[in-house]
Amino acid sequence: MDEAVIVGAEIVAGHDGAAELLVRLRHPNGVEAPVVLDEATGLKLMAACGASHVDDLKGQSWRRIVEAS
Repeated sequence: MDEAVIVGAEIVAGHDGAAELLVRLRHPNGVEAPVVLDEATGLKLMAACGASHVDDLKGQSWRRIVEAS
């Protein structure tokens, strides 16, 4: 693995009560870190990845997040 990849995602409540997408990335050194996306960006990410469920994001490049934002 030579770039960060999505290893998981879940829908969480944001501070204002709106849905957000919490995406967990695994970096090449093995460290995992969360990235929180607002609802609109999360939906764009799902569409860009052809995902019908958050589990479908697993294995996607972190670059898909940049493309969706």
